[in-house]
Amino acid sequence: MDIIFVRELRVETFIGVYEWEKRIPQTIQLDMEIALPDTAACQSDDIRDTLDYADVVRHIQGSLSEQRFNLLEVLAEHVAQILIARFNVPWVKISVAKLSAIRDNRMVGVSIERGRIK
Repeated sequence: MDIIFVRELRVETFIGVYEWEKRIPQTIQLDMEIALPDTAACQSDDIRDTLDYADVVRHIQGSLSEQRFNLLEVLAEHVAQILIARFNVPWVKISVAKLSAIRDNRMVGVSIERGRIK
């Protein structure tokens, strides 16, 4: 399986259960591992045969800037489903972290793995 990864993508979104979190956008950090549907790009050297990660990033940033979430789990699921449905990928691993959410901690978060049911 060939995997494209995106590390430490920072996105502003509304995330949290507390009232102050619902009013102030926060920066979250995303790490994504995205399985490619096939290995055609390894032979063709053609962008049309792979996943354009710039397009993925633009789409995720746009979607998260328009949404509001209570839980990181729901945000991660939202990103996973975008990748599976819109970009037709067979498998993803998404990690989402809140930065400095807890005193004396750099980040806290969640990781999920999802795939298409065959």
